[in-house]
Amino acid sequence: MSDIIQLLPDPIANQIAAGEVIQRPASVIKELVENAIDAQSSLVQVIVKDAGKTLIQVIDNGIGMSETDARLSFERHATSKIRKAEDLFSINTMGFRGEALASIAAVAQVAMKTRRAEDDVAVCIQVADSKVVSQELCQAPKGTSFSVKNLFYNVPARRNFLKSDTVEFRHIVSEFIQIVLAHPAIHFSLHHNGKEIYHLPKGNLRQRIIGILGKKYNERLVPVEEVTDTISIHGYVGKPEFARKKRGSQYFFVNNRFIKSPYLNHAIRSAYNELISNDMHPFYVLFIDIDPTQIDINVHPTKQEIKFEDERIVYNYLKVATRHALGKHQITPTLDFDAEQGLSFNKNNLSSGFGAKNSPERPIQSPSFPQSTQGTNKKNWEKLYSGLEKILPILDPEGTSIHVEREESEESTGLPTPATQQMSFTEQSTLEEAKTEHRGPFQIHNIYIANQIKSGLVLIHQRRAHERILFEKYAQAFQGGEMLTQKELFPDTVTLPTDDAILMKAMIPELQLLGFQIEDFGNNAFIIHGIPADMDMNPTQAIRTLLNQYRDNLELELDHRENIARSMASSAAVKVGDALTDKEMKELINLLFACEMPYASPTGKKTIVKLKLDDLARQFD
Repeated sequence: MSDIIQLLPDPIANQIAAGEVIQRPASVIKELVENAIDAQSSLVQVIVKDAGKTLIQVIDNGIGMSETDARLSFERHATSKIRKAEDLFSINTMGFRGEALASIAAVAQVAMKTRRAEDDVAVCIQVADSKVVSQELCQAPKGTSFSVKNLFYNVPARRNFLKSDTVEFRHIVSEFIQIVLAHPAIHFSLHHNGKEIYHLPKGNLRQRIIGILGKKYNERLVPVEEVTDTISIHGYVGKPEFARKKRGSQYFFVNNRFIKSPYLNHAIRSAYNELISNDMHPFYVLFIDIDPTQIDINVHPTKQEIKFEDERIVYNYLKVATRHALGKHQITPTLDFDAEQGLSFNKNNLSSGFGAKNSPERPIQSPSFPQSTQGTNKKNWEKLYSGLEKILPILDPEGTSIHVEREESEESTGLPTPATQQMSFTEQSTLEEAKTEHRGPFQIHNIYIANQIKSGLVLIHQRRAHERILFEKYAQAFQGGEMLTQKELFPDTVTLPTDDAILMKAMIPELQLLGFQIEDFGNNAFIIHGIPADMDMNPTQAIRTLLNQYRDNLELELDHRENIARSMASSAAVKVGDALTDKEMKELINLLFACEMPYASPTGKKTIVKLKLDDLARQFD
């Protein structure tokens, strides 16, 4: 039998290595910008086209490379950062593996121009599929310019796995922010499809945070500064009242390198105990400076995971430093933890009329389902509510009553039979009204809606149920369902942080279908002419709430429209703690059972729990 093991050709080996280092366009930008920082640049420009799929260009004014270094830089494991094994444990540069350029050149067409200050001319090299296509002298300013075109052009399967331009550009912005936060002394800019997205002059950390996240963050920042013999911690944490329900805008840097660490995140979160509720997460941008010999960053190709020699010490220092900062600035608890958690709510943040108590007699604003949905899911009612001891009156979206009785006989049930299916809801309800005593549902702790059935008890989670109702409503609007718009007498103008403005521009076409009327006014400003008619919310607040929810869902990598529908449903749904009238509860129940999937929220959580009498009886044994 002949030998079967052989060395892989360099192009194939480079493509395999590229699979670990270069996962998407954002990975290219990360590697090239980090190289520019290591080259002692004071100005770095990032230019992308079509979210990096067509073009990625990184231009710096760093020290540049000689002709020999320029050619050698595209070879695997060619690096200027380390010389011997011991150097791996004292790394002070962003890069060190010598894999990035070789990996990029294996899956894209790369052109590089580089010139040192002492050289009269620059070196121009073009590489494709790991092969040098051309090398010549040319004119170029001091520094280095990389142009990466047609990423994954020779790996079609990888290119097909890329997401939409909106998603990929969001990843680019995320990587860009992680880098520029760590280097406020460098001037950065980011351009996409000919438009400048970020223009960040050199300054201090506070200025850089405000430049990225917006002026509103200036009042939210609490400085942290602790220096010991073994570790130094500095940066900013957010005031407790600005904590959010989902993680976001949380940044750790170790020796100016962005890292991810759930363990250290827990240290910050524990420092906020008694200041924020358990489901909230604070903002922070924190830098840990430590002896490089005390850490190992050679753990993963992305270099976002590191190992500490003693992680517990770092944990304790972070916790103490954060608590000290909050105490020094007289941050005191803002919540009453003797009160039941999760019952606070804003009466203005309501939709579809549920829970809005401005007037006891106010009309119910029912979500308007297309005709094909109303009344088509009676099987859901029959499944769960068959066997009612008493008739449960509920309202359909137009205010008529629908009744579901226990199944005794055709004459007494009131459920549609072949002979009665042709009757309108109004006709059926009139017939039942004449012979039926009403009993309505009731709330438990303003969280659940309870109703008695023959076999026991049904509990409905009011917020999850309303999210399901709204989600299907918005999903149908994308398919051509009609949505009404409430025009603003005086349009609102909202100015957003750059990353939010990027998201908003991508969302506008879909939001128009859902009843919003929004105009891009330029310079991250948007004019809101109208919002969906069933949104009882300030227009600016509605946009900010929607964006926060959309951003939090990005990690799930949902379809763009599904993310918007989920975000809208979460933003507009009745809140936990909202008191509902009998009429509102009945309407919500009716709309829930008109849904295609009434038993789960858009996130897959249960909306309905059925408790049998036997189960309840066992609790008393």
